Amino acid sequence: MRYFGTDGIRGVANDELTPELAMRVGRAAAHALVERSEAALPIVVGRDTRLSGPMLEAALMAGIASVGRHAISVGVLPTPAVACIVRATGAAAGAMISASHNPIADNGIKFFGADGFKLSDALEAEIEAAMDRDDFERPTGVGIGQITTAQNLGKHYYAMLEGLGADLRGIEVVVDAAYGAAYAVAPYALRKAGATVHELHCEHDGARINVHCGATHLEPLRDAVRALHEQGKPHVVGVAFDGDADRALFIDERGATVTGDHILYALALAARAQHEARADRVVGTVMSNIGLERALTAQGIALDRAAVGDRYVLARMRESGVFLGAEQSGHVIDLRSNTTGDGTMTAFAILGEMARSQQRLADLVGAVIEAPQVLQNVRVRSKASAQHQEVLQAIDRVERSLAGRGRILVRPSGTEPLVRVMVEGDDHDEILRAASEVSAAIAEVEKEIDRARPTTHAG
Repeated sequence: MRYFGTDGIRGVANDELTPELAMRVGRAAAHALVERSEAALPIVVGRDTRLSGPMLEAALMAGIASVGRHAISVGVLPTPAVACIVRATGAAAGAMISASHNPIADNGIKFFGADGFKLSDALEAEIEAAMDRDDFERPTGVGIGQITTAQNLGKHYYAMLEGLGADLRGIEVVVDAAYGAAYAVAPYALRKAGATVHELHCEHDGARINVHCGATHLEPLRDAVRALHEQGKPHVVGVAFDGDADRALFIDERGATVTGDHILYALALAARAQHEARADRVVGTVMSNIGLERALTAQGIALDRAAVGDRYVLARMRESGVFLGAEQSGHVIDLRSNTTGDGTMTAFAILGEMARSQQRLADLVGAVIEAPQVLQNVRVRSKASAQHQEVLQAIDRVERSLAGRGRILVRPSGTEPLVRVMVEGDDHDEILRAASEVSAAIAEVEKEIDRARPTTHAG
């Protein structure tokens, strides 16, 4: 059975992602990951603030200990902090319990190898194959793995952020932590670097994580920035994280949204200004706006496009030797600092560049003129609906109608039961009609599938 999606295992906690499943995952992962290193090295386990987090953490670590491996809980920390701690301490692996931007009822488990990178598809498949095994060694006595808590290991992540060398004196920022994993880390670290921080949703509250706040709901952040402007603070900007703080989005001085595309452009130019090697190429995704590509091309910087998902961005980066990549959603990977998307690092980098250059955020990203882009999500029972003949015909009609004036991308979500339809072009009304045509075709296919399902009758 396939358990892993594009970003680990996810599902409704205590329904799809049960403690029993988490224990099986822990047992299988401990076997697959730790056998690649010394048996005495632990697996570092972190989590976000979700109410189901402690339950799944206990089950996951129990599975790890049941095969004689050690587990260390670092408590509530951002996903990138877990990756950082694994590398800094020489741990065997890391595990993060989080469903990122998903609703509060969901949770997930994702792993990092000893090098701090997310696991390959092959290694995830090995863990999946081991989950149904029942022949693992069952040590007793002193052979049972130790489970410990070491929340002070977060110091390694703070040290990494401090090592970025950002001097944020004079910077004023509203931080929306989405009641998630960065609720304490981000405000503290930014203040320590000299910034004036206004906190928004910076509380440990797993009952409200991602609820009308954070990177998926920017309206409260925009309102907070606007309110401070009205109080005579026109240079305040805002940054919002998602539940596990592996991504960040911004609100600039004009109240405009600064996406991962804008961030990638600003950081690419900053890297080139610092004469970094390989600063002439960055990695985005098939969803990256054509406006980003146009702006980068004007600066002599090439954009490679990977499949959607930060793991695919990272894979392309490592293949081509590029150190900077990002998704529109705010996953920014800078291999000079960390091995995975890192929202707090991104905040340090962007705010640091504002301070260094003495430019407004709006000016740093102003060259990225986004072409209109429509994204529609169609809820489906079967993601195969996107490959149905009627849908493919609708896509072909749209591609021919756009005739070089735009593009369409239809892809199943890797984390939710959705098919995403994205159409991009310079005429908003035209691309809206095109997206609606394809979305309607997918919805109609879903209806046909439902009608074809056999009906059972009580007899």
